[in-house]
Amino acid sequence: MAHILEHLSTTPKLRVSLFSFLLFLVVSLGDARLQRTRSVSGTSAEETVETYAKYYNYVDLTGRLQSLAQKYPHIANLSSVGRSVEGRELWVMQITEDPNTDTPGKPKFKYVGNMHGDETVSRQVLVYLVEYLLTKYKEDPRVGGLVNTTDIYIMPSMNPDGFEKSKEGDCNGDNGGRSNAKNMDLNRSFPDQFDGTTANQDFIPEVTAVIRWILEKKFVLSGNLHGGTVVASYPFDDSASHEQQGLYSQSEEDNLFRRLALVYSQNHPVMKTGHPNCPGSMSEVFQDGITNGAQWYDVPGGMQDYNYLYGNCVEITMELSCCKFPLATELQKEWDMNRESLLAYMEKVHIGVRGYVKESLNGTALANVSILVAGIRHSLTTGNSGEYYRLLLPGTYNITAVAPGYKPMTVNSFQVLDGKAKELNFTLTPVVSEAAGDTAVTTHSMPTTDDPKPSTTTASSSNSNSPTQLFPSEGNNKSPPLPEQEPIQPQDFHHHSYADMELFLRRYNSEFPSITHLYSIGRSAEERELYVMVISGNPTVHEHGEPEFKYIANMHGNEVVGRELMLNLIEYLCRNYGTDPEVTKLVSTTRIHIMPSMNPDGYEVANEGDEKGYRGRNNSNNFDLNRNFPDQFVTITEPRQPETIAVMNWLKSTPFVLSANLHGGSLVVNYPYDDDRNMRTQYSQSPDDNVFQQVSRAYSQENPLMHNGHPCEMYPDEYFEDGITNGAQWYNVPGGMQDWNYLNTNCFEVTIELGCVKYPLAKNLPKFWVDNRRALLQFIHQVHSGVKGTVSDSRDGSGIPNATISVEGIDHNLTTARTGDYWRLLVPGTYYVTASARGYEPVRIYATVTKNGAEVVDFRLTRVRSDPDGHSPEGSQPTQNPSEMEFQRLIKNLSLGPGLEQLVSGTSTENSFRYRRYTELANTVRGFQLNFPKITSLHSLGQSVEFRTIWALEISNKPGEAEPSEPKIRFEAGIHGNAPVGTELLLEFAFFLCINYGKNPAITRLINETRIIIVPSINPDGREQAIEKQCTSTQGLTNAHGKDLDTDFFGNASLRVVEAQPETRAMMDLILDKSYTLSVALDGGSLVATYPYDKPVQSVENEGTLKYLASVYANNHPKMHLGATSCSNNGQMGNIPDGVMRAAERQSHMGSMKDFSMDFGHCPEITVYTGCCLFPPAGQLAILWAENKKPLLSMLVEVHKGVRGVVRDKSGKPIVGAIIVLNGGVRVFSSEGGYFHALLAPGNHNIEAVADGYQQQRQKVVVSPYEAASSIIIEFDMDNSIFGLPREFVVASAAASMTALVVTACIIWCVCAAKSNRQKDGFHRLRQHRDDYEDEIRLTSMGSKKSLLANEFQDESESEEETLYANKI
Repeated sequence: MAHILEHLSTTPKLRVSLFSFLLFLVVSLGDARLQRTRSVSGTSAEETVETYAKYYNYVDLTGRLQSLAQKYPHIANLSSVGRSVEGRELWVMQITEDPNTDTPGKPKFKYVGNMHGDETVSRQVLVYLVEYLLTKYKEDPRVGGLVNTTDIYIMPSMNPDGFEKSKEGDCNGDNGGRSNAKNMDLNRSFPDQFDGTTANQDFIPEVTAVIRWILEKKFVLSGNLHGGTVVASYPFDDSASHEQQGLYSQSEEDNLFRRLALVYSQNHPVMKTGHPNCPGSMSEVFQDGITNGAQWYDVPGGMQDYNYLYGNCVEITMELSCCKFPLATELQKEWDMNRESLLAYMEKVHIGVRGYVKESLNGTALANVSILVAGIRHSLTTGNSGEYYRLLLPGTYNITAVAPGYKPMTVNSFQVLDGKAKELNFTLTPVVSEAAGDTAVTTHSMPTTDDPKPSTTTASSSNSNSPTQLFPSEGNNKSPPLPEQEPIQPQDFHHHSYADMELFLRRYNSEFPSITHLYSIGRSAEERELYVMVISGNPTVHEHGEPEFKYIANMHGNEVVGRELMLNLIEYLCRNYGTDPEVTKLVSTTRIHIMPSMNPDGYEVANEGDEKGYRGRNNSNNFDLNRNFPDQFVTITEPRQPETIAVMNWLKSTPFVLSANLHGGSLVVNYPYDDDRNMRTQYSQSPDDNVFQQVSRAYSQENPLMHNGHPCEMYPDEYFEDGITNGAQWYNVPGGMQDWNYLNTNCFEVTIELGCVKYPLAKNLPKFWVDNRRALLQFIHQVHSGVKGTVSDSRDGSGIPNATISVEGIDHNLTTARTGDYWRLLVPGTYYVTASARGYEPVRIYATVTKNGAEVVDFRLTRVRSDPDGHSPEGSQPTQNPSEMEFQRLIKNLSLGPGLEQLVSGTSTENSFRYRRYTELANTVRGFQLNFPKITSLHSLGQSVEFRTIWALEISNKPGEAEPSEPKIRFEAGIHGNAPVGTELLLEFAFFLCINYGKNPAITRLINETRIIIVPSINPDGREQAIEKQCTSTQGLTNAHGKDLDTDFFGNASLRVVEAQPETRAMMDLILDKSYTLSVALDGGSLVATYPYDKPVQSVENEGTLKYLASVYANNHPKMHLGATSCSNNGQMGNIPDGVMRAAERQSHMGSMKDFSMDFGHCPEITVYTGCCLFPPAGQLAILWAENKKPLLSMLVEVHKGVRGVVRDKSGKPIVGAIIVLNGGVRVFSSEGGYFHALLAPGNHNIEAVADGYQQQRQKVVVSPYEAASSIIIEFDMDNSIFGLPREFVVASAAASMTALVVTACIIWCVCAAKSNRQKDGFHRLRQHRDDYEDEIRLTSMGSKKSLLANEFQDESESEEETLYANKI
């Protein structure tokens, strides 16, 4: 003990609050789905027989674990939860039946070893345990039962760096290795209940990874294996006073911990004696072989206390041997002594009570419900499937389930027996609000238990003591009966100013937090928040299968009835949830979004009593927001307003199904289309006209006045049959919101005019509520009509996002949401519904739609096979190691759902943005290499006319080294010196990547797997001449010779008039490296992303892929994808679909860098114009960075997609320079090692591979929009054909031909010889027409020379398109 205490006395303790640490976790770790979890596949390591006579170093350990995982894939899965300081994987072996499926009902157990790197027995013993469980699975019923019923996780080494430093035979730890590579004791680095965090998080990636693992998995029981003595230690490990020794620090479940510790110690032949007899501590005694941690010695920041306090998990610490690193000859003995203890301890994960918690209305599993036991001030929470496991000793307990928004449920006198856990399930009822009178909900239930006589259960509430019983845990799945009473009506009827409305929304969000979520989608022109209130059972997230609905009001600021009705509706839904059946069902099954005011600025200037005026109608910039959306028939030239942009972004990000836009000035429901191609007042029918009429009538029929069709006395001639009208038939509204919803999203929207008076007096507001209450609710019900379901992958069941749902006979398709769910509104009838997705075979299903809710139609799509015969060719898919599979999951996570957005929000950098002139820019890029030498390398590409260096910064985990297997991406800016925004964005991007390397796992992995080249300023001379705040000035556009560099890139000498500029030559040399996969150039003067070509070509090979790459950038930009590219400062007008266009359509010219990169660098390049102003004020740089940060990151993700692979021959030798032809057109070449990588648009593609001396190879590949590149191996056979015929046939034919030729020659010679003898006397006669003969020779010779001259100066590299263009010039 002396050496332990001595070590502790020298350990520094930094005091940081627990709150700060947990905040760090949330911000820096991101969603748990970023956890690096890898399934092992690939070539199996050679199986070895365990000798129990050697230690495994990191390489040996990795190989051994991989070998076992590959040998037993049905019960074993190897993964890594993170990496050590020195980059070693923290391997975890999961052992359970069907390990790739997270099956509810199996408690999670873990063992962690080698936390102190020099305490090594645990490391080996856990490897032996892994092997024992796997090999005995079918032989030993005890092991088989344990594996089948338990989700077991074993981490042999939490500190692999420390182990590598340790030395065998070092019993006291004198040679180091206890701490990690940053010299941090990992068992002093967890958040502590008394002191907070005791370590700098940058120094303990191992702890960070394990914490993330603990919080995600919700383990039930755990063991932490150490060395240095022989004892089982249990919580707490420290106390508030931190007395060094002798203070018993008791947890709430001390008896349970003692019992569990005894299970281990009493099965260990030495530990159970309590006399370890360790050298140097011979007098140390532990009664029964167990001890309270703090009583032994104080350990702040220990892992076992963290597990118990924050991780749902009960953990004890087992010290296995006196010698920390005993000789390997002791390993067999250590395994024999610990085997039974390890097994017996694991079995205790099945004691106590277990069960599920679900919601009473629809049986939905409830996660994060607290399970409380009376008398024990320690709770745990349910998992994602509503499951819980509460370890308890035999006895009688009162057990309660508590969740926000639900009535707590208590089971009294529940008896826990010795042995297997008893099952107790809870069904929770939504809470009854105070405004509803705290009416107690009384129902009847029998919890599922092993008792023949179930106990009576009660529910308690802070406001009511009325008895309540649990619902049956199985058998009866009906919603609970709710009390019959009149719904509570709104009481708050007055006109709400912006401040008043804001307080109202915050108040209801605070009063009803379990069903409400208040957020803002943006700000108005005058910076007022555009608030949205969500009301739903789980309001903060989109739940799979639950439709999204929205109401938007007050789009015209002086049309105020909708604004007040939305506040009334919020009050009504909140106060009646849980008591009124209709409201409860709607809220529980629908995610309802309510925006009371889209135009808060206009409202503030409108006047009460205004019947049909215009004051306040428009926004503060005096634009009508309902004429400001892109239109299918008319080009909207007015600048897009901030309110419009915010709504468009909102609608693009949420899978809305149905919506209504609430207006005033008439009394009618207006449905699409709102305008006509010829702007005539006539019926403009949409493909879903029947659906729109149905949902419109659903509203109008519930309004006592609207359905009559005679709206307003002031418009006596106006009549609307059934109270509905087609928009264009009423009057044309170009740029309306409802048409944009329908044409650009999945959402069906109508416009509802609520009354003839736009701004009625406040005293009339109650009547509007009475007239519209039923209609508002009935319209929400319409979201549950038609068909709904999920489109999933038949291989693994995962949802397929962006799959297309089409209905035969209706020319309007929808797409699936992020998890593959969809909703398609239809009127009753029978339909053929088809689901299709890129890379999958489409599926067609016949569906019948009734009036009784949505018909569930699920689709399971099969991936397109790799070859025409429908079979994947053997060897076409290379094996993948766990690291590769983990990276593929990262790419998929960043491509789907909120993954990339969370990465952006979780990795902020602080900077004071400014423009840098050349000298400061040069110092900045040099600073990268000085401050981040391990991941950056700085290169000079050349110099400008005025001798300024053109810098290229490489960011990679191995800068300067050739890594042909990794994609290489190029970012460039500043080709026009008068547009320096791109330069500053790329410098900030470089800083963002470097500063987050090693801190953020996703950024770290992207850098490790990518070679990033950043050229911040191509034209530094022009930049020096440019002037800030000049949005249209051309000063600085050219280089010092007055040359626009983007017209100077020519690969053909025939098209070049003068020598290339030095800046051009520098970039051409970089581009001609030909190893780049993608290039992104930043420019200014517009807001659009362009793709090749700049030259005027009639067709572009691979245009689909080029356009797709540009759209990836635009879609991740908050404004660009909206197509709002109008720039008043440069005269650019109109809307560009999706913010993407071919470059030549914007400004056609020859000699562009983009075209050169395509034609000669074989690398696709897109140019992104970041804003209308060429040189905006420096104050706008922060906004521009915020807009472009996510798109730039999306390019780092996108470069890993497409198709990649290796070209080799049958012997495995890589083939360099093989030509890979994509879809019969675009070519890429295999590089060193035979590697190739090509970006392709999602879909099916044909690949041909050609190499000299080899047979041509063909393959089909499927490219996914959200998965990493399809990896293939192309193996060449020697080309045994000649002229397309088999070599053997050609050789035989040639031999026969030669033989025939020889025979023929002999015959001719003989004949000629005979004739020669008869004509010897005639040899002296000369040809009579010699002059004619010589003329013929002369003409033939001239013709040959002419033919040669005709081809002497032909430029073979000149394309037909360029020749055509040159001729036109």
